[in-house]
Amino acid sequence: MVAPRRAAMRGASPSLATGVRTALTVISVALAGVLSALAVASVHMARRVVTPAVRRPDTRILSLDTAAQTITLSRTPDTQLPGRYGLFTDGTTEYIKLGSVLSEDDSSVKRKLLTHITADARLSPDAAFSGWYYDRADELQLPFTPELIGSGVGPCPAWLFPAGDGDVWAVQVHGRGTTRAECLRAVPVFHSLGITSLVVSYRNDGEAPRSRTGTYTLGATEWRDVDAAVGFARRRGAKRIILMGWSMGGAIALQVSLNSAHRAAIAGLILESPVIDWRLVLAYQARVMRVPGAVSGLAIGALQSEWATPVTRAGGAIPFDRLDVVSRAAELRHPILILHSDDDGFVPSDASHDLFAARPDLVELKVFEVARHTKLWNYDQERWSESIRSWIRARGLNPVSAGEGS
Repeated sequence: MVAPRRAAMRGASPSLATGVRTALTVISVALAGVLSALAVASVHMARRVVTPAVRRPDTRILSLDTAAQTITLSRTPDTQLPGRYGLFTDGTTEYIKLGSVLSEDDSSVKRKLLTHITADARLSPDAAFSGWYYDRADELQLPFTPELIGSGVGPCPAWLFPAGDGDVWAVQVHGRGTTRAECLRAVPVFHSLGITSLVVSYRNDGEAPRSRTGTYTLGATEWRDVDAAVGFARRRGAKRIILMGWSMGGAIALQVSLNSAHRAAIAGLILESPVIDWRLVLAYQARVMRVPGAVSGLAIGALQSEWATPVTRAGGAIPFDRLDVVSRAAELRHPILILHSDDDGFVPSDASHDLFAARPDLVELKVFEVARHTKLWNYDQERWSESIRSWIRARGLNPVSAGEGS
């Protein structure tokens, strides 16, 4: 007996059968094209995730008034923020400190210059807005020494700011696509409490040595370089260590907390705008960039698969399950202070809220608003600094008495 579909085809005219076959061929080719485009897009996204970022312009200098010492920038969600910030530029000056907003309209923002710019200065219109504020260790006007910390990839540069009796150290870890200068904002707070600061670098950040592939593993291997810094601190006399991580540095600090052989010496963690669950962050960024969910899903799938590493150029499969600290909350042993803005704009605060809900016995969450990613100090320095001081004092981690810290 001939199946009804095949019988119908046999009874159809030759032209109809040919048309159906042609249509099926076209559909198959189109589907293959769509799948190919999705694959290409997902590989591109996967590579972007693990490739160290290069600083790119995100605003433009519209005018510079050297007589009034003001600068007008194109308006963005960052350039309109209240507070003190920095600006990376090209020309006679590489970095400029910015003060308060003086005026604004729909397309521009005028700010006070806190770095003196001379009348003969020449600056490129393209610039990058920054939350660093300080870009050199000597700007803090505190004693410091440059150090080299031996790690599995070689010597990693660090800055050491001694304070107090040397018993308590804060090891600071910068985020993705930045360098250790990002962490300088917190050094004065620790110094005022008698806490030594060790501001570190790690593989592939542009200062520390390059790994074999030269790509990030989102904390899965970088934590070993920071763990080496913890060992360095202990050899120099540190008895209790606070880990402070900014953005991806938060993911790295959490991995040190979970995996380090020095866990007993870790007294707590301070996390600023931290990555706690990478899958949540990548999905959020994909939505912001209007990348289809299918593409971001394929990219994450490729990054966590060993077979795809030659295509993604990652050094190995990214262990997203291991990096998801919300799902591993029961394993945490150290007190944690999280500083995160619900208006972050880059790393959503959802996982910070989730971690607090999962471990309220260990986690203290200070929620900010308006402030953008890793710019909480810039937006509200007083509240940010006092949150850290109060948390440290409540745990008896400050060698300097509460009345002495500023």
